[in-house]
Amino acid sequence: MGSSNTGGGSKDESTMEGGGGAKADPSASDSPAADPFSDGEKVLAYHGPRIYEAKVQKAELRKTEWRYFVHYLGWSKNWDEWVGTDRLMKFTPENVRKQQELAKNQNADKIPKSGRSTQNKPKGSNDAKADKDDLKNHVSKGKKRKAQFGNEEKDAKSAEKLVILQFPLTLKKQLVDDWEFVTQLGKLVKLPRSPNVDDILKKYLDYRTKKDGMIAESVGEILKGLRCYFDKALPAMLLYKKERQQYQEAIRDNISPSTIYGAEHLLRLFVKLPELLAYVNMEEEALAKLQLKLVDFLKFLQKNQSSFFLSAYDASKGVVDDTDTK
Repeated sequence: MGSSNTGGGSKDESTMEGGGGAKADPSASDSPAADPFSDGEKVLAYHGPRIYEAKVQKAELRKTEWRYFVHYLGWSKNWDEWVGTDRLMKFTPENVRKQQELAKNQNADKIPKSGRSTQNKPKGSNDAKADKDDLKNHVSKGKKRKAQFGNEEKDAKSAEKLVILQFPLTLKKQLVDDWEFVTQLGKLVKLPRSPNVDDILKKYLDYRTKKDGMIAESVGEILKGLRCYFDKALPAMLLYKKERQQYQEAIRDNISPSTIYGAEHLLRLFVKLPELLAYVNMEEEALAKLQLKLVDFLKFLQKNQSSFFLSAYDASKGVVDDTDTK
């Protein structure tokens, strides 16, 4: 796809569980910490809720923080990016086992015993805690298309067709809180929501029109597509088990879910969009433009997070189990 993620995280995220030793906080001292990774070193890299094999292409000391330009093994160079030490781990047997465990927990493609891994595309992430929590929620569920083992050319071609969406850290936390409210605390979003999905899409169109000084036809078409995807995907893959009865009660007489549900469930759709769009026949240039617009929409959600999202959910009825699957 050719877009680069910023990578890196906050000071509190500088130590990764299972990583190659504790990473020193570069701001804690006037002198920079020693470079923990070297040029050409094979490493394991966090990218969303998954871990990927990567190679350090070059390292730079920026002010007091080490940054690394990495290439994800088996993927097109379009995925190469700069990351911080909080995204990297030493390539050790212990960390490889951690990588395999994460993949297994997410119903992802299995890592072969030898040779190149058949991992899915990287997903942007800055928050190690959110990554681990994401394993429990719907973010990490749903199967992706498999890459062909040992066929780097096909791997690269598949990767280039996939849209990558990097979620702002506050929206990642929103997803984790959403999962916890429903599956752990037995609470549901009170319906109907205001603003609902239709309202939010309209607000975004008004926002872009005012900012661009014109109505962009392409933006309107994308928003219509998002509404269609949302209405179809909600009952199929966006609901937790404990929410299904509520859906049956709320959606009757051909009512569109986009008129009943709000930002909480719309954000879940954006987690699923990369795998849904992977099956759409689009040129790479068109996918690149679509990615930019979807990322812009996520930034719009983040900007209006306090008014679009609920800070607390209502107690639900009949909750008897502590676990939830979709």
